[in-house]
Amino acid sequence: MSAAAQQTDALVATMDDLGRRARKAASILAHAASDKKTAALRAAAKAIDANRTKILVANATDLDAAKSGGMSAAFLDRLLLDDARIDGIIAALETVADLPDPVGTIIANWQRPNGLDISRVRTPLGVIGVIFESRPNVTADAGALCLKAGNAVILRGGSDSFHSSRAIHACLVEGLKAAGLPEDAILIVPTTDRAAVGEMLKGLGGAIDVIVPRGGKGLVSRVQSEARVPVFAHLEGLVHVYVDKSADLDIAVGVIANAKMRRTGICGAAETLLIHKDVVATYLKPIIDALIEKGCEIRGDDTVRQMIATARPATEEDWRTEYEDAIISVKIVADVDEAIAHIEHYSSHHTEAIIAEDTAAVEKFFNEIDSAILMHNASTQFADGGEFGFGGEIGIATGKMHARGPVGVEQLTSFKYLVRGKGQTRP
Repeated sequence: MSAAAQQTDALVATMDDLGRRARKAASILAHAASDKKTAALRAAAKAIDANRTKILVANATDLDAAKSGGMSAAFLDRLLLDDARIDGIIAALETVADLPDPVGTIIANWQRPNGLDISRVRTPLGVIGVIFESRPNVTADAGALCLKAGNAVILRGGSDSFHSSRAIHACLVEGLKAAGLPEDAILIVPTTDRAAVGEMLKGLGGAIDVIVPRGGKGLVSRVQSEARVPVFAHLEGLVHVYVDKSADLDIAVGVIANAKMRRTGICGAAETLLIHKDVVATYLKPIIDALIEKGCEIRGDDTVRQMIATARPATEEDWRTEYEDAIISVKIVADVDEAIAHIEHYSSHHTEAIIAEDTAAVEKFFNEIDSAILMHNASTQFADGGEFGFGGEIGIATGKMHARGPVGVEQLTSFKYLVRGKGQTRP
């Protein structure tokens, strides 16, 4: 047998073993006591705090490799951990710990004329495979959310965040051990070999119940085309902000600057700005000046370029691009209808926002745009499970089946029907 074949066999064996271990852990977690899951998350939060130096050292190793590889500033920002971001990871774990346990919750209950009592009750999904790229905090978010919902999880982070993710994962395992839960409840793929992704997409012999991809368009496209198990799709964040003629200028300036420039590399960052033609003369320059002051490059249509000397021409490709950088495309539209038409044509159905005081315009925007998250007079950077009160998220699902928007604890459950009778038979 060739060395390559031996390596492949070894990888398959490793991944199959992960699947078996996760399935066994899932069977225990499905009926684990709520207080044990909560205790595990609190202990994991304490472990991360106690081991923050180790985590930062591991992250420095990843960052050095990424810099040597010529990665972009936006990529490095996604990869970076510092004390503030570690504090955020700890806070997210504590928030998830405080959430109500969804397992066993009665979603609905009704009685039939024949006396049957029927309940729809939340249950765990089983084993979840999470494939993500450069964000090491996803290790903690995904592990915590899956655990709270009674699921085992197999995490496959990107090679760029390999050391950071392993350091965080070790703290999650400490939490599981402290609470007396199976250490295999949160597993991490121990290799950077890309073939491991292919094995997960096959389902590990039926061990994985659902795959959640979190990353760029290339990753998500591969998962959707190759996966043999259900997928919670998280597509690119081609996010739009529309400024209506009724918008408050101060709100528009503040919200747009934050939506674009707070963190340019996250999926909730605004990429395209649409402005009503009736307020171009008074609103365009203050809005664009605020963006330029923060270092944003402007790409605009003919009207924008006539008014903003430094604006570059926007091409058809710009309207289709998630920049993940300090760049925004700007277009002038005739009215809310044209804004909606543009968004529906180019959107990835992630997040869109309207800045307006006209209630009718807001309702039209909300009713006619088919994206997972719609916002009014608020930054699109709030498109985040933590900001929704979910404690974190595995991703923003842009599909329409089962989960949509931030995938939190409730979205990581299914349900079963409990039917109680008193000897009824069907005629």
